[in-house]
Amino acid sequence: MTDLALFTHAQQRALQALVDCIIPADDYPGGWQAGVGNYLARQFTRDLAQRVDAYRQGLDALDAEAIARFGHPFATLSSITQTNLLTQIEAGAVRAVWSIDPSAFFKMAIEHTQEGYYSDPSNGGNHDSISWQMIGYQVTG
Repeated sequence: MTDLALFTHAQQRALQALVDCIIPADDYPGGWQAGVGNYLARQFTRDLAQRVDAYRQGLDALDAEAIARFGHPFATLSSITQTNLLTQIEAGAVRAVWSIDPSAFFKMAIEHTQEGYYSDPSNGGNHDSISWQMIGYQVTG
């Protein structure tokens, strides 16, 4: 289980949905199943500790945006609706009040999701080197 005790339950649900929207499952696991949540939980107490407040603000605003547009939190929306909403957020077209720049938050989330998905498994993500298998990367030596 991913320990994201630094976040509320609603923020954790929004983060998981966001990660899975950024890297959805196909023939390979999506971001969360591949360990991005574990990577982030670990990094939020280390290198990303200074970003925890930005994530809290961004995840709260993401839910507020989803509620303003659709009447439901982000995690409960269909994947198509989530993707469309993120496209709007990336463009800065928001309806809710954001205490963090919406497009900067989304860019940050993409960057950290990619790190967790493609990094060395010893960093907490990329379970069973699944993303490396996907791209044909093999560790030798």
